[in-house]
Amino acid sequence: MDLPNNFLIGAATAAHQVEGNNTNSDYWLQEQMPHSSFTEPSGIACDHYHRYEEDIRLLADAGLNAYRFSVEWARIEPEEGRFDEAEIEHYRSVIRCCKAHGVEPIVTLMHFTSPAWLIRKGGWEAEGTVEYFRRYAAYVAQQLGNELRYICTINEANMGLQLAAISKRFMLMAEQAKKAAASGAKQAEGTVQVGMNFEKMMENMKFAAMENAQAFGTPQPQIFVSARTPQGDELVMRAHRAAKEAIHAVCPELRVGLTLSLHDLQALPGGEAFADAAWDEEFRHYLPYIEDDDFLGVQNYTRTQYGPQGQLPAQEGAELTQMQYEFYPEALEHVIRRVRKDFTGDLLVTENGIAVSDDSRRVEFIRRAMAGVRNCLADEIPVKGYLYWSLMDNFEWQKGFSMTFGLIAVDRETLERTPKESLTVLGSCTR
Repeated sequence: MDLPNNFLIGAATAAHQVEGNNTNSDYWLQEQMPHSSFTEPSGIACDHYHRYEEDIRLLADAGLNAYRFSVEWARIEPEEGRFDEAEIEHYRSVIRCCKAHGVEPIVTLMHFTSPAWLIRKGGWEAEGTVEYFRRYAAYVAQQLGNELRYICTINEANMGLQLAAISKRFMLMAEQAKKAAASGAKQAEGTVQVGMNFEKMMENMKFAAMENAQAFGTPQPQIFVSARTPQGDELVMRAHRAAKEAIHAVCPELRVGLTLSLHDLQALPGGEAFADAAWDEEFRHYLPYIEDDDFLGVQNYTRTQYGPQGQLPAQEGAELTQMQYEFYPEALEHVIRRVRKDFTGDLLVTENGIAVSDDSRRVEFIRRAMAGVRNCLADEIPVKGYLYWSLMDNFEWQKGFSMTFGLIAVDRETLERTPKESLTVLGSCTR
């Protein structure tokens, strides 16, 4: 079927992964540590901070009509209570550049990175963070809200619990045998939808504790992408609700939601209870906090299967991406349909994509994922848009620059942009 006239087709980025020199953030400090778990520092990243006009023009010229990006809290509030007007003006310019090219700007307030000062005050397990995030959200809404239609408060608000489960499993493997930990590292990393380096984290644990204490005043700083406690999980959702209320108080018409990392959880015979429990933790238990949101951002990359003993690795012979995810674009349609059973509001696919060196596989992935979106639309599921991750090859967190998700290649020496065929293919969906 044809897509609705107002359907959003676009791509996504996150500030820290593309802008460069995010020096007041927690991630920047962790990247610089002698025993960092990051394979390399972000540095100048893609220099999107200065080259956003070029990047937005490439997106628009290919036919895309939406761009999801994050504003960086560590730039806007580099010190507690001090807001940087020049940085707000920068993001106002990005928004207006989108509009000048006929592109819908979709802003995320918090995409994993936080100001270093927030982490020194307890981070994402500290009660005060709810109020700090509310204040930040209110400021951005006051300054930029009348320029926008969509705001995502928090990216992948459920990531902390996913990391907690994987960290626990990885620790058990490490206790059994160092060899088992090494052989299972890629399997563990391939089950979470963010670039993590668990094996290096284990090796560096003793040194990292000392270096974290120097940088943050604690050996275990509670950054957003930390293994989260149930209390911290609830705190994140309360921060989301506080931010949503603050935004609506300023801009009642702004559509506000958050995004969740969601897997297509499939039960093989005997695995039904495991898959159901995983879905409850990954999605259902958040419903009381999000059921009256204006939309939900759905983020999916692959599937996870369960058998009688629990979670299973990818089947033998399965095609794996650079991130060790199974190549399975049909997962997106399955997740949308499952979410729809419990969440009745609008849905926006805020991330979906693959890291591969062969762009023809990305093209195939996009075509099959979009076929699933069309199937959902044909059944009148209110999917309002599809945003591929990511616009350009960028800094994939602890994995560094080796993971190529982008629709646009970025030369690491010259930063020259080269659009890939997949960019054209995705743009053709709007025509």
